Amino acid sequence: MPRPQRIEYENAFYHVMNRGRGRQFIFNDERYYLAFLETLSEVYTRFDCIIHAYCLMGNHYHLLLETPNANLSRIMRHINGVYTQRYNKERGGQVTCS
Repeated sequence: MPRPQRIEYENAFYHVMNRGRGRQFIFNDERYYLAFLETLSEVYTRFDCIIHAYCLMGNHYHLLLETPNANLSRIMRHINGVYTQRYNKERGGQVTCS
């Protein structure tokens, strides 16, 4: 069952985080960090999202975002979807399961 849709507000601040499945690493080396930062840059430009702070850990990330246009769900879909594609490309299309 999908999670209930969040109510989104204009000019709201959100602390969001995401963790690798099973707490696996999502940033294996510098290339992965750079790919994620590129994704954040796209979000800033494409969705008018203000990124106040970020913290990238080996197996998760934290973001402090401001959404002038009440579009958090679109922002997060882009971040997680695009970064997943870039992660899989760096891994040569290999997906590891544990």
